Amino acid sequence: MPEQLVGTVVHYFKGPSVAVVRVAEGTLAVGDRLRFHGHTTDFTAQIASMEVNHQKVPLAKVGDEVAIQVTDRTRQHDQVFKVTP
Repeated sequence: MPEQLVGTVVHYFKGPSVAVVRVAEGTLAVGDRLRFHGHTTDFTAQIASMEVNHQKVPLAKVGDEVAIQVTDRTRQHDQVFKVTP
């Protein structure tokens, strides 16, 4: 499946298992599949919900820092790819 780099992880909250992603290219929407890839990170997850400034949003665009609930640990500087069918 093709992948498009959309951003990087800028922070990870361990308790709620939330990654903060800075969107650098394209857009992210609820339902998109993302691949998190880094030195010790490599997993795919689907976006169930996103928040910008503690407000739920259906879409994130370039420049947004969006909080996404994830299934596994991410690390700062991990790359985030949008997986397209």
